[in-house]
Amino acid sequence: MSIIKSIQARQILDSRGIPTIEALLTADDGSQAVVSIPSGTSTGSHEAKELRDENPGNYQGQGVLKAVDNVNKILGPAVVGRDPTRQTEIDQILIDLDGSADKSHLGSNAILAVSQGVCELGAVVTGYPTYKYLHLKYKISEKLEIPTPIFNVINGGKHGTGNLDFQEFHIIPATNKTYSQALECGEVIYQTLGKVLAHRGAISSVGVEGGFAPNLFTNTDALELIMESIKQAGFELARDVFLGLDVAATSFYNGHSYAIRDKSQALSRSELLEFYREINEKFHLFGLEDPFAEDDLDGWRQITAAMSRQTIIIGDDLLTTNKQRTKDAIDKQLCTGILVKPNQIGTISETVEVIKIALAANWHIVVSHRSGETNDDFIADFAVGVNANHVKFGAPARGERVAKYNRLLAIEQELLNK
Repeated sequence: MSIIKSIQARQILDSRGIPTIEALLTADDGSQAVVSIPSGTSTGSHEAKELRDENPGNYQGQGVLKAVDNVNKILGPAVVGRDPTRQTEIDQILIDLDGSADKSHLGSNAILAVSQGVCELGAVVTGYPTYKYLHLKYKISEKLEIPTPIFNVINGGKHGTGNLDFQEFHIIPATNKTYSQALECGEVIYQTLGKVLAHRGAISSVGVEGGFAPNLFTNTDALELIMESIKQAGFELARDVFLGLDVAATSFYNGHSYAIRDKSQALSRSELLEFYREINEKFHLFGLEDPFAEDDLDGWRQITAAMSRQTIIIGDDLLTTNKQRTKDAIDKQLCTGILVKPNQIGTISETVEVIKIALAANWHIVVSHRSGETNDDFIADFAVGVNANHVKFGAPARGERVAKYNRLLAIEQELLNK
């Protein structure tokens, strides 16, 4: 049996140039694991709370030196000497040390740095790649398969430049494609979209997740241009590839109505639902994420009742990878899919527990990155290990996104060679 010998954290930068935590874990046999923790730009109010220094003299208040100290002086020493394969046991120690309901005392970023690091070190000391280690440890599925990617090709909302209301516009290859085929499909359509937008004079920038952030008039315009790009790239909508949206409706909700540029006046809940019906009829959406504000439960209940037979209704800000919120949403029939992000809850074992609850309800599982990423590719292994249906890593561009897509290519090759 190997034990954890040391844990050392430091402050590094994420893909947005904002500080985050990197941790190096070493076992007594010399094995090592290095992890770095992502952070969201658009975050749900019910997420576990990451710890920032709030010191204007350190990265304009965005530094994570306090969280780093919490790893080095509190969390790390508490698990040194323990077996890294005892994930649930170690995670509970971390949770108890924090003692708060939302991990705000020591910080979810500090806690996840240790929890994820322990998971990766556990894989190293047992001699398995991380995806295989997770597969054997949690036994969620019979066989190992690569999830289908969801590509975020146009960034709006908080991920864009104030250009569009909806946060993400997705292309989703058909599940009958191999992962390699799906990646090529997404990349070809993404490159074609760039040319279509340039021809229209509509490119203004690139968003934080690598998708284009064009200066279009309406959200529907973005869907139209993606459809055009799919056709130009030689693919067929609803056969080779599907469309999806992450609406992130909380960002344009004022407490009683929803304001989007597609309509001249703010929409009531029922009017927004009707708008979704209209675009679904035209664009045949595969998935619709966060279509209503995170606490507008009546809106969630209504859209799930009305549209879930045709479209997967996916909860992100609604659920925040939280066990109790997921159970409540199942009981109230608020959605039919979940976006899973380990940093929303703070530990690997809690994340897996939420996935098992969602699977028991026959929900669709989408494992997701965050907008503030690093080149850490753990989330790719995690998605395979827990048998996710889909993964969401952003556009098929930029190093921190491509690292994860390329990791899935490597896993696919390993599985083919067995």
